[in-house]
Amino acid sequence: MSSTLQIDPRCDLLQIGLLSISDRASGGVYADQGIPALKNWLSQALWNPIDWQDAVIPDEAALITSSLLALVDKGCHLILTTGGTGPAPRDVTPEATLAVQGREMPGFGEQMRQISLHFVPTAILSRQVAVIKAQTLIINLPGQPKSIEETLGGLKDAQGIPLVHGIFAAVPYCIDLLGGPYMESKDDFCKAFRPKTAVRSKRI
Repeated sequence: MSSTLQIDPRCDLLQIGLLSISDRASGGVYADQGIPALKNWLSQALWNPIDWQDAVIPDEAALITSSLLALVDKGCHLILTTGGTGPAPRDVTPEATLAVQGREMPGFGEQMRQISLHFVPTAILSRQVAVIKAQTLIINLPGQPKSIEETLGGLKDAQGIPLVHGIFAAVPYCIDLLGGPYMESKDDFCKAFRPKTAVRSKRI
């Protein structure tokens, strides 16, 4: 529905970097699905207008690291990567992310694996990491659109009650703590958690 893609002019502008990491997608073997899935999900989750910075790149560690640093330098508040987090030899996204020499945020990876374990035992093979570089939060996500949605939004029962919280619920408050813009979530889609003292919505 078109209403899910509305933005509110009272909300702060967000700069979000998206990197889809895949040898085959970057080489044109198939169309990238990661970035469209991320844009679709985030547009439904946020009232904020978003300035997108995105690219599809191969599984080359040095290129991944330099691309992440370039997005940090451009002022992205949040960077999400998709792909390259498994145990295969070409899966180097976690190492390339850690190479930016930021502060690790292990809870994001732990929670993503917890969510995925509800579906497949091979979730323990995923190696997603998250770091803070300067004032930017960088998070590795899985490569499949369905897994992206599950890890961002979490799991709910038939009545819509959360069974396992998705990682995105913690992202807006993290950006607050980094001094970034106020991220306004659409609560009926994915409610962000903040302490009561941190709620300062411009839409109220």
